[in-house]
Amino acid sequence: MGTVTIGVSIAVPEPHGSQLQELRAGFGDAAAHGIPTHVTLLPPTEVDEAALPAIETHLAEVAAAGRPFPMRLSGTGTFRPLSPVVFVQVVEGAEACTWLQKQVRDASGPVARELQFPYHPHVTVAHGIDEAAMDRAFEELADYEAEWPCTGFALYEQGADGVWRTLREFRFGRPVVPPQTARGHRGTLPAC
Repeated sequence: MGTVTIGVSIAVPEPHGSQLQELRAGFGDAAAHGIPTHVTLLPPTEVDEAALPAIETHLAEVAAAGRPFPMRLSGTGTFRPLSPVVFVQVVEGAEACTWLQKQVRDASGPVARELQFPYHPHVTVAHGIDEAAMDRAFEELADYEAEWPCTGFALYEQGADGVWRTLREFRFGRPVVPPQTARGHRGTLPAC
């Protein structure tokens, strides 16, 4: 067995997912069709393939502790000039996403890792393309709106072809999300 590259994300459901993926492709982002539209909980992470069963068990435990929550996207933002990314903002559900990603990356779990940048839930619509196309994505999606009930998340693997594929979905199992303040997570979100 070797290593695999995994990620954990909340999928943006249809029709929104395909719509944003097509728009991303239309802005000239060549990676658009290989990346399902999502909100990242664990960025691309290389792991030993033998660790996948333990990772799945861990993710099932994280999901069992969560509950459905409203997700709402509205307007655009960018990480430029720090990173060449334009995104649609998560304006509702960000706190729950932050709680989830901390649980996924927990130091006691099999995918503990530090992030390169502070966690900021978002949906990428342009990455690494020319500045004019980035500006167009930022402007054209400024009024974008979508909402849905988030009922879980998924584990993905990046294939040798660069395409991300779902390995397993995890549904929430609790009637309430554990209180954010009790775990000290309130107030740690970067400004959207």
